[in-house]
Amino acid sequence: MKTQAPQNTSYDVVIIGGAIMGSSTAWFLTDNPDFNGSVLVVERDTSYQNSSTAHTNSCMRQQFSTKLNVQISQFAADFVKNLPERIGDVRVPAQVIQNYGYMYLADNDDFAKVLRENQKVQLAAGAETQLLGPEEIKERYPFYAVDDIVAGSINLKDEGYWDGGTVFDWWRRSAKDRGVEYVSNEVVAITKNEAGTLVESVTLASGEVIACGQVVNASGPRAARTAQMAGLDIPVEPRKRFTWIFSALQPLDRELPLTIDPSGVHFRQDGPKTYLAGCPADPDPAVDYDDFHMDHGRWENHVWPIIANRIPQFEAIKVVTEWAGHYAYNTFDQNAIMGPHPEVSNFIFLNGFSGHGLQQSPAMGRGTAEWLTYGAYRSLDLTSYNYARIPQNRPIIEKAII
Repeated sequence: MKTQAPQNTSYDVVIIGGAIMGSSTAWFLTDNPDFNGSVLVVERDTSYQNSSTAHTNSCMRQQFSTKLNVQISQFAADFVKNLPERIGDVRVPAQVIQNYGYMYLADNDDFAKVLRENQKVQLAAGAETQLLGPEEIKERYPFYAVDDIVAGSINLKDEGYWDGGTVFDWWRRSAKDRGVEYVSNEVVAITKNEAGTLVESVTLASGEVIACGQVVNASGPRAARTAQMAGLDIPVEPRKRFTWIFSALQPLDRELPLTIDPSGVHFRQDGPKTYLAGCPADPDPAVDYDDFHMDHGRWENHVWPIIANRIPQFEAIKVVTEWAGHYAYNTFDQNAIMGPHPEVSNFIFLNGFSGHGLQQSPAMGRGTAEWLTYGAYRSLDLTSYNYARIPQNRPIIEKAII
């Protein structure tokens, strides 16, 4: 890594990690008229090639079981669909959401009941989730095999693929234009005051000691390592997730929703003639931060047979490309960890999104910027996600985790 030294030795906010969460926070700080401080973003790999942001499947959904998670995605949809106006730059390309929806398939009555309960929450929050019986699923999407399916749910409003890369690029570009400083470097130490209640400075790999008013941990799967530098613990670890892009000898005659098979494998439309599939490792342990090794047998022995069983037309398919990425997996409850540490009040968490990070980045970046500015959330009340719930053993129960 070729390091860059910051221009100054003191900043109001130091953000550790410049991928989508760090850049969202940085941009929303610049967009807040009540914030006039200095911001430094420290990113260890400015190519972002191994970041969760680069490896994402880039979809959003409204189908969550908690109202707040639905609202978080609704803000993301509004932000993406109005990106040029939101960024305030005529160069920003207009964005759309490809609304093929998420199709949750239930092969038992217990999960069908969960889908019904989730739909009530989603409809009350303004989503348009539809519950379907197997015959209705087959009528709308004749390519599915549904002999083992008892119910499904789909929402075609603001649910599907969006171009997360463009949003990320413009957050970063606009934040820089507005005065946020990005450096290619790495935080290797964090120093607290004598009482241990405040972070005073961060030390960079190039040797500089940077004083800071507040620190944001936006380091993705490396969140625990960053927290440990401040003597803090966070239940976040890197978990490997595999993705395949494939073509079919007989392409479907309509768009393929992001289908969550009862097996846990998911697959969706990717391009006009290509499709995407993904699944976790099995077993699914924490992995090394730099372990992106692909398990080629996972496709042949697990994923392909499941896809072909669910969509017989996909019996003849060919992998075009594949990759392994990392979830920043929150082992406590698979939901975001935000806000300050109860004992180190200027150390702010923005971690543990467990695969939801890209779609939640607009609301979570805005909320973190509000916390840094006001010491409170002003738009959506995200307090329930704050770190304090972990030592208090108050998990957020979200039933729709993929």
